[in-house]
This record gives sequence, structure tokens and C-alpha cells, in this order.
Amino acid sequence: MLDIVKPRPRADIRFDEGRHPRAKIGYVLLATEQTVQDDAMALRPEGVGVHFTRVPIPDSITNESLGSVRDALAPAAELLLPDGTLDVIAYACTSGSLVVGEENVFAELNKGAPGAKATSLITGVIRALKTVGAKRIVVGTPYLDEINARQADYLAKAGFEVLSITGMNLEFDSEMVRVAPDYIKEFALSLDRPDADAIFISCGALRSLDVIGAIEEAAGKPAICSNQAMIWDTLRLAGIEDRFEGYGRLLGTF
Repeated sequence: MLDIVKPRPRADIRFDEGRHPRAKIGYVLLATEQTVQDDAMALRPEGVGVHFTRVPIPDSITNESLGSVRDALAPAAELLLPDGTLDVIAYACTSGSLVVGEENVFAELNKGAPGAKATSLITGVIRALKTVGAKRIVVGTPYLDEINARQADYLAKAGFEVLSITGMNLEFDSEMVRVAPDYIKEFALSLDRPDADAIFISCGALRSLDVIGAIEEAAGKPAICSNQAMIWDTLRLAGIEDRFEGYGRLLGTF
């Protein structure tokens, strides 16, 4: 016969700070995303929690499909740590955050996670480029021309001189995630020019983090990629100052 044992008094239970006492960071991903999560986990400092949720989007990445995500951001953010312990929340899509607009992204994320500091991938990129002193930049992307035009305009309004922007003309996220890292390195270096202060490789779907350190070393100037910038930005906002070697000077800068 099963004995029903009286529960222990709460005062007798020992609690600690859990696995993530230093910070808890949330990322809102596209439904199609296959790269950001691995990159964030690879650069997760001990004691920092990283949490993920997703918003619906088709595999086709266009200005129209990226803009349609806006209303899904708040419900997605609401799914992350409803106890209110989330420190930072980021919309983890470069093109998506600039199409929706940073202020709109922040507002939607904070509807779902009101206690967290809100940021976006394009916000992290802009902060990263300014941190390494870049004013004149060359940009490489996997995107269609319609997205490239939108991004060049956005970066110009943020204060950068975009010397050139070159896309791979890929429409589908499922193709972007399969671009080989060694090709990304060749592509990035082919864009460089003497009057550029930095190289920026856009898109969280690209596996640019794997080669960003090698790109920077070969170019002899700062190289920024989307996920490197976003991870740096979210850690900084959470008060985490850990440094990482091999991923460019940005991740050694706080």
C-alpha cells in the first residue's frame, strides 16, 4: 500500500542560485534558423543561461516576409522565463530587425519580457562597428538585392559610409545555412579595399563565426559578423565581461 508522506516544510528545503547565477539571456529566432543557437552555445560563459524561442516565417527571406514577423515578437518573448528572471532579450535576425526597425523590435520584445533589456541583431552590429572604430565599411550578405538596399540605407542612417554592399542573391534560409565557411572567408576578403575601416558580414544564418578570426587576421583590420556582434552585445548588456580568443578583436573588447 502506498504511503502518503506529509511534505517537508519549505523552511527545510535548501536552495541555491541555480545553474545560471551570472545572467540569463533570451534569443528570439526565426522558425527557419539553424546557426544562431549553436553559436550562442559555443560562446556561453560558465554560469550564464541562454534561452531560445522562435517566430513563424517561411523559408523565403524577403522584405515582405521579414516585415510580417513584427506581431509575433511579443508572444514569442512571453515564452521565455515567465518568472521574470530574464536579463536580456534579443531578436536574433539581422535583416529582420532592420526591416521591422529597432525601436519597434524593442517595444514588441518588452511587451513579452518587460523586465529584460531589449536589443536586436542589427543593434549589436551597429554598436560593434562603432566599438572597433569603423566609419567606412564594406558589407557582404547572402541576401537578395531588395534586402541589401534596405540594409545599406539603414547603416548609412546609423552614421556609416557604406563603400559597397555585395549579396549572394540567395532567397532561402535553408540555402544560407549551407554556405561553406571557407567560401565565406574568401567572399569576405574579396570585398576588402584599402579605404575600408572594417569588413561586415551580415546574416545570423551564415556560419561566419567559424572564420571571423581568420578573416580579420588576413585582412589586417576589424571584421564583424552578425552572431559575433550579437553575442558580444547581449553579454555586455548583461554585465558579462568574459573574453574569447580566436573570434576577432571584438570579443576581446568590453
